Amino acid sequence: MSVSMRDLDPAFQGAGQKAGIEVWRIENFKPVPVPQSSYGKFFTGDSYVILKTVALKSGALRHDIHYWLGKDTSQDEAGAAALKTVELDAALGGRAVQYREVQGHETERFLSYFKPCIIPQEGGIASGFKHVESEEHKIRMFTCQGKHVVHVKEVPFARSSLNHDDIFILDTANKIFQFNGSNSSIQERAKALEVVQHIKDTYHDGKCDIATVEDGKLMSDADTGEFWGFFGGFAPLPRKTVTDDVKIDDAIPTQLLCVEKGQAEPVAADSLTKELLDTNKCYLLDCGSEIYVWMGRSTSLDERKAASGAAEEYLRSKDRLKSNIIRVIENFETVAFRSKFDTWPQSAEVAVSEDGRGKVAALLKRQGLNVRGLLKAAPVSKEEPQPYIDCTGNLQVWRVNGQEKILLPVSDQSKFYSGECYIFQYNYPGEDQEECLIGTWFGKQSVEDERNSATSQANKMVESLKFIASQLQVYEGSEPILFFAIFQSFLVFKGGLSDGYKNFISEKELPDDTFKDDGISLFRVQGSGPENMQAIQVEPVASSLNSSYCYILLSGSLVFTWIGNLTTPEVQELVERQLDVIKPNLQSKLQKEGSESEQFWEILGGKSEYPSQKIARDAESDPHLFSCTFLKGDLKVTEIYNFNQDDLMTEDIFILDCHSSIFVWVGQEVDQKLKTQALVIGEKFVKRDFLLEKLSPQVPVYIINEGSEPQFFTRFFTWDSTKSAMHGNSFQRRLSILKNGGRPTLTNKPKRRTPVAHAGRSATAEKPQQRSRSVSFSPDRVRVRGRSPAFNALASTFENASARNLSTPPPQVRKPYPKSDSSNAASRSTALASLAATFEQQPPREPLMPRSIKPRPKSPPKSDSNSKENTMSSKMEALTIQEDVKENEVEDEEGLTLYPYERLITVSTDPAPDIDVTKRETYLSSAEFREKFGMTKEAFYKLPKWKQNKLKMALQLF
Repeated sequence: MSVSMRDLDPAFQGAGQKAGIEVWRIENFKPVPVPQSSYGKFFTGDSYVILKTVALKSGALRHDIHYWLGKDTSQDEAGAAALKTVELDAALGGRAVQYREVQGHETERFLSYFKPCIIPQEGGIASGFKHVESEEHKIRMFTCQGKHVVHVKEVPFARSSLNHDDIFILDTANKIFQFNGSNSSIQERAKALEVVQHIKDTYHDGKCDIATVEDGKLMSDADTGEFWGFFGGFAPLPRKTVTDDVKIDDAIPTQLLCVEKGQAEPVAADSLTKELLDTNKCYLLDCGSEIYVWMGRSTSLDERKAASGAAEEYLRSKDRLKSNIIRVIENFETVAFRSKFDTWPQSAEVAVSEDGRGKVAALLKRQGLNVRGLLKAAPVSKEEPQPYIDCTGNLQVWRVNGQEKILLPVSDQSKFYSGECYIFQYNYPGEDQEECLIGTWFGKQSVEDERNSATSQANKMVESLKFIASQLQVYEGSEPILFFAIFQSFLVFKGGLSDGYKNFISEKELPDDTFKDDGISLFRVQGSGPENMQAIQVEPVASSLNSSYCYILLSGSLVFTWIGNLTTPEVQELVERQLDVIKPNLQSKLQKEGSESEQFWEILGGKSEYPSQKIARDAESDPHLFSCTFLKGDLKVTEIYNFNQDDLMTEDIFILDCHSSIFVWVGQEVDQKLKTQALVIGEKFVKRDFLLEKLSPQVPVYIINEGSEPQFFTRFFTWDSTKSAMHGNSFQRRLSILKNGGRPTLTNKPKRRTPVAHAGRSATAEKPQQRSRSVSFSPDRVRVRGRSPAFNALASTFENASARNLSTPPPQVRKPYPKSDSSNAASRSTALASLAATFEQQPPREPLMPRSIKPRPKSPPKSDSNSKENTMSSKMEALTIQEDVKENEVEDEEGLTLYPYERLITVSTDPAPDIDVTKRETYLSSAEFREKFGMTKEAFYKLPKWKQNKLKMALQLF
């Protein structure tokens, strides 16, 4: 698009350089900036230009431009606003979406900028603002419509204005009444109360009474009697009459028109396809209640202005001046526009060219204008994603076999098979009490019947907890970082063990490639650290290799580790850790990429080409919130723009889409049957792909229940937990907040029921202490998960079927690293090695259950069980398991041998003996620790685990 400097208004200098809203009023056909204090204040005789700038996660800036036309504005001013909008778009690089907003018919996107509502005032710049603020309060009446944003319209103060379908606000000198029509919805009533609050604050300085009147309540209370007194007493209400304000029926067939020399001519076509749009032309797409102007990238600024004028003239000729006009640029079309076409090819995401923006910036600079920020957006953050969940909780895992689920022993709960389905329950510390996540994992080779069985059993677990627990559905290869953080060390074998898998491959006459300890197998190692590492079995051929990963190759008693040239030392360290899980007793042969042995290639069947690029994972995008209606299997959604927590209505189901994950939020007042279909709703949303974003059919789906929102959901909002803990419907809650001065009220804050185990014995545990939410390891909590398999095997030796599960904290060890003589150390090492060697041969134990917070008072404690647990405690303490950290102990422990830094580093020529190599920093003195780390031990252990590891790596202590 060619841009002439004379077409760019100086008032737009520096516009759109940072996130936020900017407003200009058209005065004498020129845009004049409106002070920020007056944003949201509109006059019926004026026209305005509004720019909304959003900073995306990608670092780019997205612009939406609106021009608002008051009902009394002149046609010339309206035309000037339309043209200035096109010019502003040109100044921003020519890719903004532009909206025409007519008073009383504004889009929900526009109204969302000025929550809770806009109430235009009479007058305008042309009339010299002749509206006079009278000293005596004038009684006004408004009608409110809308569940998500509120369309407010002033109506005559008369009984004839009232009806049973809408909500009305009567603003008197000393009291504001809200009249709820009997046919209005709970959600509309709740939203209207936000308007009442706005009127109270804006026109009464927050000093007046509030009253609600229910349609049909007659004179049952004083407020109702006072309300009807303003209308001369109660009388039956008329039926709602159809007016010009009723929106145009969307049943009008969609029609495409081409703009040639300012005239719109219909395009003859059997169906709408993208191929009908020529990059050198502009088009109109008439959709009834709205009309789109599509502008090709190669069109000039004058041609775009002519197309906008043609759209206005087209609506005038159809007597539809109140329809919305939306202008889109080629390659930057909205989802709504693309969805109007029968076919719109899914092309690769368009790289945003800076050409147009650069040309405009150069022109502006020659004029001496400020162009800082016009060329570049904010830098993109490169930090790895965080799990947003406390990783010190209790984990249980079941393998699904037909219609049954089999509890896995702790030593196997992170070892999955690709042909299986699994159910897991994770209890972890929340802000006030334990929180619970119940999930299913579907292997790539798992069968449909067992997937359905896993889903059904997981749903029953959630239902038995009265919908307190959150739920997660995960597919192999699409696991979120949260899932890996829970499991920490995760291993996926090929094949399966279930009857369903065995029957499937037998019926299909497929080879059984289930992992065998003595066979040939290749594992890809990936992850970011010891608390997020995976080993995935792949085909044992050279083409499975990738220069961005490390691999473990097994062939009988031979073990090879292959290091890709593009891997980091941190990832290479994970290979050794995963070897401890897969083959703990065999020495591996190191193979660096480019210098492999012939034997290595021979086992893989010969050399072959292989990729070097890291496997791409879906990145989290900017979140979109949708309100859902689900009737007879049909899902309809409405997007909520500029959303906040107050948009989550307790009567409804909402979906939060951030591309890499889908969250289905279920309100407390949702029908019980509909609650059980939350996962079905999530799956239908994924299948429909409403945002046309190439949503993966295997994207993780979370079910979040109101009142139990975890941090990995609330992080998308500015969250107030007291609001979701309130009782009553949306209207009752909002009314309670309004009458309490804008603050949520809780007479008795509901305590969430502690998640209960679903099988086995329930044990009594201490009352959980209140603590802040953590997203990684905390040194203030005894850590028992994330241990090596050797440790789990050792602990299980001292455990019996009636003892606690290892996912609960063990008896506290007095000194984690006590002094010991070499003979004792040697005997312990022998015991550990012996037990580790028999790790895979341990007999299956009885299913063990984690602690349950709720005690069972009717069941007296068994003395023999306690005595066995005490015996285990003494044995554990005697062996001084060095992987347990003493709670709250962060400075030099008494009896702990301290070593100088030079003897503790990984490359030391004189390494310190008998130390825990995973906690080398512990053996530093407090002074030397502060010198090396620049902080105290206490401060260090308060850092997230991944930050601790990075610091340790930098100091060669990891």
